[in-house]
Amino acid sequence: MENDHIIALIKREVVPAVGCTEPAAVALCTAYATEALGVRPERIDVRLSANMLKNAMGVGIPGTGMSGLPIAVALGALIGRSEYQLEVLKNVCQEAVADAKAFLAENRIAIGLTKDSEETLYIEVRCGAGDRNSRAVIARDHTRLVYLEGPCAKTLDRRAELGKEQEEAAENDLTLRRVYEFATTAPLEDLEFINESRRLNEAAAEEALKGNYGHELGKTLSRPLGKGIMGDSIFSHIISATSCACDARMAGAKIPVMSNSGSGNQGIAATLPVVVFARENHNTEEELTRALILSHLTAIYIKQSLGKLSCLCGCVVASTGSSCGMTWLMGGGYEQVAYSVKNMIANLAGMVCDGAKPSCALKVSSGVSTAVLSAMLAVQNHSVSSYEGLIEDDVDRCIRNLTRLGSVGMQETDKMVLDIMTHKKNSAQ
Repeated sequence: MENDHIIALIKREVVPAVGCTEPAAVALCTAYATEALGVRPERIDVRLSANMLKNAMGVGIPGTGMSGLPIAVALGALIGRSEYQLEVLKNVCQEAVADAKAFLAENRIAIGLTKDSEETLYIEVRCGAGDRNSRAVIARDHTRLVYLEGPCAKTLDRRAELGKEQEEAAENDLTLRRVYEFATTAPLEDLEFINESRRLNEAAAEEALKGNYGHELGKTLSRPLGKGIMGDSIFSHIISATSCACDARMAGAKIPVMSNSGSGNQGIAATLPVVVFARENHNTEEELTRALILSHLTAIYIKQSLGKLSCLCGCVVASTGSSCGMTWLMGGGYEQVAYSVKNMIANLAGMVCDGAKPSCALKVSSGVSTAVLSAMLAVQNHSVSSYEGLIEDDVDRCIRNLTRLGSVGMQETDKMVLDIMTHKKNSAQ
């Protein structure tokens, strides 16, 4: 891929988001359908792919103090604006939440699984009011509107493009070497946009220290108990900062984060370990910028063959990116960066995604911990060998082994996870 195409790819996949991207995408689709309807909906029917439903069931919705899809759908209809994309709910206020709660109490919203699409990321929203009806469909990507119809919208139908894009993607595949070469040699002025991810995600981590979000993993690590056990080291600071941002985001803090490949947690995990390491290792600003590009672009590259949603936890992918970034900041070259990828895959392959929720901070901390260990081994030229497990001599084949496991091999596991999540008997349901 040419440099300008890679830059466009990164800018498309690394974007701000308020709240978890799955309920945000559902709220966005609802906003599209409501705008196409032209009036306040009297009824809303939402149909989702299994992966979308799984990832949106248990996460906090910013500014509401509530979790899950119903409140996100209601707010998407009442105050959502499609022009804000994944920040669709940034205008949430107390009055809007009260209005949305009343809307929910009237039982105007139905949510269920779709039977009309094999896409792992699929959202269909139908709105109605009297004899007026509208329909919006988002598929493949969290902001990809592929169908829209309604009395106040020009009919749009881009569903056929999805199949063509799959064919074209095979011709534009990156390789890890191309990712590395781009990150380390492209003109610096073309890469500096990535520093916005540093600003947003550091602010999210700082916000977590001001409140009591989620399971408070990040705060725990920064307190005397955490320092007494983990020490006051670069390692503990990396885990704490990354966990803090995830704590705040998953608990519904009304703050934007920079996402990667449709996931805020992936954006956090691809950003903060690199930022904290660079600061404490006294790397230059240019080195940090290039390391962030290497981290984010590696994650994007892996997600190209894995897909936006799968049974494989996204922290595996994003932490692999940050391990590459830290390896380079430690002085490693391409060979050592490839070693870090192999070390990550050997350790974390198979980590299951059981939806977006506050405990994602624990999984993210596991991912970034392994990222540091993998980088440390890599710069000393230690790599898991091709005689072991999923690892092959060719690092790109290793990546394909990981993504094939996550996208194909774990399909039955994915179904089982959703079945367990939807049939639990506990105090929360």
